[in-house]
Amino acid sequence: MTNNDVLRGVRYALALSPAAMTEIFSLSGQTVAEDKISNLLKKEEEKGFAPCPDTLMEDFLSGLIVSRRGRQEGKPAPQPQAAGVLSNNAILKKLRIALELKEEDMLAILQQSGNPVSKPELSALFRKAGHKNYKECGDQFLRNFLKGLALRYRKTN
Repeated sequence: MTNNDVLRGVRYALALSPAAMTEIFSLSGQTVAEDKISNLLKKEEEKGFAPCPDTLMEDFLSGLIVSRRGRQEGKPAPQPQAAGVLSNNAILKKLRIALELKEEDMLAILQQSGNPVSKPELSALFRKAGHKNYKECGDQFLRNFLKGLALRYRKTN
């Protein structure tokens, strides 16, 4: 999944306005104008599309953590990590932290999306990369998780 897909999925699931997203970015020390956010939310074939780099996605996720959970006392604002590839596992972990999801919550979200997984399968996604039971989070898994988030957090009438 591209970072733009994840950004669109989180925005939809949590019903975030461009103004709210601007505020979330600012919590991580990043200034992003609403028109740039609109371009980030566009699909590739749309005019004005702007790709979302890993560093910007990480800033958004860090800001989301601060907006949902608050700043930790005595800790400075989150600092961007060394430039590298932001994995689906890292995105899933940051979403779990931001939304304060327990294992049971995540299992329920995945069940709701129509793609149930077992506890060992889920815990393998949160292990350290070199661990023998580590499993890479695939695009389809992350897509299903975002779908489950949307079903859980958006009010459907």
